[in-house]
Amino acid sequence: MAGNSFGQLFRITTFGESHGGAVGCVIDGCPPGISITEAEIQKELDRRKPGQSKITTPRKEADTIKILSGYFEGKTTGTPILLIAYNADVKSEDYLELKEAYRPSHADFTYEAKYGFRDWRGSGRASARETLARVAAGAIAQKYLKEKLGIEILSYIDQVGDIKAAVDFETVTPEAIESNIIRCPDQAAAEKMIALVEKVKSEGDSVGGVIQGVIRNVPPGLGEPVFDKLSADLGKGMLSINAVKGFEIGSGFAGVSGRGSEHNDPLEVRDGKIRTTKNDAGGTYGGISSGETIHFRVAFKPVSTIAKEQDTVTRDKRPTKLSAAGRHDPCVLPRAVPIVDAMSALVVMDHHLRHKAQNG
Repeated sequence: MAGNSFGQLFRITTFGESHGGAVGCVIDGCPPGISITEAEIQKELDRRKPGQSKITTPRKEADTIKILSGYFEGKTTGTPILLIAYNADVKSEDYLELKEAYRPSHADFTYEAKYGFRDWRGSGRASARETLARVAAGAIAQKYLKEKLGIEILSYIDQVGDIKAAVDFETVTPEAIESNIIRCPDQAAAEKMIALVEKVKSEGDSVGGVIQGVIRNVPPGLGEPVFDKLSADLGKGMLSINAVKGFEIGSGFAGVSGRGSEHNDPLEVRDGKIRTTKNDAGGTYGGISSGETIHFRVAFKPVSTIAKEQDTVTRDKRPTKLSAAGRHDPCVLPRAVPIVDAMSALVVMDHHLRHKAQNG
């Protein structure tokens, strides 16, 4: 298998390249009867699309989504759904220098090592433009999870560079997240983050950070033993996103500094349900949802393609200098928020259907 598909019962297969004709996906296993419109999917895509603010890439793509199958009279039919968005603002000439030189820390070298050649126009399949398809599919999953199960999925910028936000993930709202262009609900921190990204951009450089993911109202019991733990599939989903270098759930790496007596989440009965008095586990035990809020953090590196001159080599192994042209994000995090949302929805949707298949 070529690694272009994700999920078991709710399964997506993405296709397309950054400078190819189109990007999209096929969803197989989507339940019938979900009311969804292209406009609802477009709303999520507009949060991911390029050119949306002064701190994102200036590439202008409408990312207009079309539903070409598996859909009738405003509802999903249960048959495979084809979602597609055609590329428009393609400037492949900006990438001519990359035809021979490898970008440091980018997939240029490794793609060529794997396939014997590569699409050097805007990174081809390695481009984050592929994530458009995930966001489109995730919008359908989010609609189902919200309406059928009351599950709410959101994420926000928790850190850019050394600047950290002070936000309570239990109470943060979508409105607060969308209140500024960097999607950080801590307004004071957001202003500092935006200033940092602008500074980095002016220097021809890039900066990374952390996105906090939150999934509320997940019923207990989702997740499979051993290899397909809910937490493990969330980790795989997040680590499959371009530029992601780290994933932690609950207390994560910080949890190693305490004792078991401090880290354990005490159980109690509240409103007739088994609950915990705190949530250092992050909403799963043994990889199965506990009914508490699932919370995790995703670390994004500074993007590899920068205008600053760097040392690299050519395809024929000659040393050279590279200052990448083209249109690139100085910080991917604002546009990555809806991608994290989408991957959360795809994982939870798949595990919900697997739970129903086994337990009825």
